[in-house]
Amino acid sequence: MPRTHDLVLVGATGFTGTLTAEYLARHAPADCRWAIAGRNRSKLERLREKLAAIDPRHAELPLLHADVTDPASLKAVAEDTRVLASTVGPFILHGAALVAACAEAGTDYLDITGEPEFVDLMYLRHHRRAQETGARLVHACGFDSVPYDLGVLYTLGKLPQGEPVRVDGYVRASGMLSGGTLASALLMFSRTQQVARTARERREADPRPEGRTVRTPRGRLHRSHVLRAWGVPLPTLDPQVVGRSAAALDAYGPVFQYRHFAAVKRLPVALAGMIGAVKLAVLAQIPAVRRALTGRLGSGQGPSPERRSRSWFSARFVGEAGGRRVLTEVAGGDPGYEETAKMLAESALCLAMDDLPRTSGQVTTAVAMGEPLIARLERAGITFRVLKRA
Repeated sequence: MPRTHDLVLVGATGFTGTLTAEYLARHAPADCRWAIAGRNRSKLERLREKLAAIDPRHAELPLLHADVTDPASLKAVAEDTRVLASTVGPFILHGAALVAACAEAGTDYLDITGEPEFVDLMYLRHHRRAQETGARLVHACGFDSVPYDLGVLYTLGKLPQGEPVRVDGYVRASGMLSGGTLASALLMFSRTQQVARTARERREADPRPEGRTVRTPRGRLHRSHVLRAWGVPLPTLDPQVVGRSAAALDAYGPVFQYRHFAAVKRLPVALAGMIGAVKLAVLAQIPAVRRALTGRLGSGQGPSPERRSRSWFSARFVGEAGGRRVLTEVAGGDPGYEETAKMLAESALCLAMDDLPRTSGQVTTAVAMGEPLIARLERAGITFRVLKRA
């Protein structure tokens, strides 16, 4: 069936959603038929006024009703667009109905979740149906997990092909949390049993690559002499995403291993960070404490433009294959918001406008978009480069 829109952004009036809408207003091509969606009409109208100030063409930008508690509204939006991008988090609470609507309608879906439980649950519930309808369900299209998924893909292109591959990723970043990000992190920490149970069910359901081995061990605290920093294991969604790309693509070699770390210059800082993360996870188990921490940053609030302008990230990858070693880097500005909005918008435009391999079901950015998305992000100011070869 013909679709009215190429791209719809749901959750457009939230903090990251607004940044994404503003990016699209500046960079979406003139022939891209896009719209913003949410449950509050007056907020959408105020946002449209801001977008019209960026480009007068957007004064008539379509405003769509999408309420995650109203499945009929989500069905109508999903059936009338080719690509739907969502910033409605925490996703484990608010995101499932959108994924279901897109899987059923054969509509490509993207989000910026970093919640492993949500990604695994959506695979278990909707991967097979999305394969049947042709929908591409692409989670983690922001700072989780684009720099690492595409950074590893880029690194592989600089190494001998057909050989066993080992890649270690190290991330450094400067930035601040928004209310939505803090709420998602605390909720994830409070659901450790559910996260573990869903991950186990996902592992049992996931097909294994034939004749190939893919490993994503957590790794240990260690000193990296290549980076001259301490590597602190990061229990995030990112290595899982990289591992799923490796399982789906033969280019990752017969044996592939990826480990994921924070790069910290001083050992006391690394140890303090590990202890702080454990304390936060413990405190998140107490509902009253979790509510108090969440209340410190209200929904829709986040760092100021001045603070975001001073933020940055660098993800470096030490890749080894066939006796060769390469050090690469993916780097950009404010990771959690400016660059996340850019990554989500460019991913959505890539799915909507570019000539891509035929895929369906729950797939990663490397599998669904790969090199075309790297090219888009480079044009948008995120750098992919080789620092050293050996």
